[in-house]
Amino acid sequence: MGNPQGRTLALSAPRRLIGDLLYFAQQIPTVPVQRRMNVAPLVALRARLPRRVSWCALFTKAYARVAAAVPELRRAYLPFPRPRLYEHPFSIASVAVERLYRGEPAVFFAHLRCPEEQTLHELDAHLRRYKEEPVESFGLFRRALQVSRLPRWLRRGLWWVGLNASGPKRARRMGTFGVSSYAALGAESLHPLSPLTTTLTYGVIRADGSVPVRIIYDHRVMDGATVARALVLLEQVLQKDILAELGRDRDLAA
Repeated sequence: MGNPQGRTLALSAPRRLIGDLLYFAQQIPTVPVQRRMNVAPLVALRARLPRRVSWCALFTKAYARVAAAVPELRRAYLPFPRPRLYEHPFSIASVAVERLYRGEPAVFFAHLRCPEEQTLHELDAHLRRYKEEPVESFGLFRRALQVSRLPRWLRRGLWWVGLNASGPKRARRMGTFGVSSYAALGAESLHPLSPLTTTLTYGVIRADGSVPVRIIYDHRVMDGATVARALVLLEQVLQKDILAELGRDRDLAA
């Protein structure tokens, strides 16, 4: 039966990274808003492409397009030295990426600057690099691990400064919105936690092309009606702009 007492495992740097993220995320009054979208035309067109762009790249670019039109999605609540909102001039997507690090599944956060201005294939290539190249080859990942190895009081202090002291530094270090999804594993996240103002998540795409899409938002920054309208616009961007760009890729490949 083995040791009935079990065993104690030290927290690895990746586990401390997630613990610190959740410590600050649980202090934010987040609310999820969902819309079921129709992406059947995208599903059909994507299936005919010789090289399929990931759904993460498709949703990330579409959401960045929405954020360019809806400034509330580029804002953040800053409490120090006085409560205020900061609006960043462009989007930086923080995409959750699972990697194997020293034999342990670990989550890192890939940053994509101005995803609305990049092509779908450029975004997809960046995401593939973040998923496939050695963890140590990315300065962003190395810094996250270095901070996570510090004493807790120092880690939490650095996190607090990064999130609350400066709007531009917060955007550069943390991103302006998050993207997290388990759809590729056949599951969906109901309410992902994040210290960012908004997090986009989507579920499994059904046979009829419908998919649940959620935005989890900081209620201090905006209200639910703003998020509901953003979801409507997101569906329109997916059905028009993103579909058109995929169509051009298909024509070029033909």
